[in-house]
Amino acid sequence: MIGIVGGVGPYAGLDLARKVFDHTLAGSDQEHLPLILLSLPATIPDRTAYLLGEVAENPGRPLAAVIGRLATAGATVAGIACNTAHAPTIYNQIVSQLQQQQVNIELLNLVAETIRFIKRHYPSSKKIGILSTTGSYRFGVYSEPLRQAGLQPIVPDTRMQEVLVHAAIYHPEYGIKAQTNPVHPQARAQLLQAAGELVRQGAELIIKGCTEIVLALPEEQLHGVPAVDPAVALARSLIRHFNPNKLKPL
Repeated sequence: MIGIVGGVGPYAGLDLARKVFDHTLAGSDQEHLPLILLSLPATIPDRTAYLLGEVAENPGRPLAAVIGRLATAGATVAGIACNTAHAPTIYNQIVSQLQQQQVNIELLNLVAETIRFIKRHYPSSKKIGILSTTGSYRFGVYSEPLRQAGLQPIVPDTRMQEVLVHAAIYHPEYGIKAQTNPVHPQARAQLLQAAGELVRQGAELIIKGCTEIVLALPEEQLHGVPAVDPAVALARSLIRHFNPNKLKPL
């Protein structure tokens, strides 16, 4: 089966599962691929809170435990529906735990798959705007891999990141974490404003680099430039690794 680590946040896992279905060639129920989504949010500390030093426990260990349970249930390839979980200090812990426990599963890296997707489908885009959590922002979850891939990251300034982007995700009254379905209009407005500023700074493409941002900004274009959803890149890669013949063409 395809395995999805959900719960980080819960709606992001559902969104990734839906995108696996959306990008699968299937004419009936029976032609869809087997998939298991495991959502255990109470067991996994907030990834940004850990990166900012607000909680002590590295989320990598409980995330690895979820992946181990997916493998036991029959998953052979898996992805994590959380961009911030791919910060090296978290992701390396996940990989280390899986190796130590000899978990037999292929874990796809969401960030690497997103950059591969951009280079394949948007080869002319070189200046890449990034909307993300403050944890991803401070630890260069996308910025460093983009540079290594020969692309130029464009990120919000510190004030815009905190006042517009981080608040849109984490504000206790209107943030996406607090109001997910439907997303509060203020969260959407702030993210649109931030995306517009990145485009004004020269971004030729926007990465919606928190798996819940897409819930507020589902559009494939923002302010006239492509807006890439990492969940689409990961979903397509999960399908390709499981059965390439079932992948819908773009």
